[in-house]
Amino acid sequence: MRHCSVQVRGLLTRDELDRYNALMDVGHYLESQQRYDLAQTVQKEIDRLVQPAIERLKEKGRERDRQDQEFLRQIERLRAGEDEDDE
Repeated sequence: MRHCSVQVRGLLTRDELDRYNALMDVGHYLESQQRYDLAQTVQKEIDRLVQPAIERLKEKGRERDRQDQEFLRQIERLRAGEDEDDE
């Protein structure tokens, strides 16, 4: 079974995390029984389960990028204002 990243797990809701942990337990059991065909089905369900958290992580990254861009624009405006004062 493939775990999702710690970052993604941190963005799962409590219900999603409980379901994720239960599915991982089932998947590990199936692998221990060498039922890889069924474990693959469980893995696909886990992959679907974590998609909303992956989207939340992407949105956090986009928001951070927007904040960085705004910060850089503010710095540029301050520098432009200082240049005008120097003249």
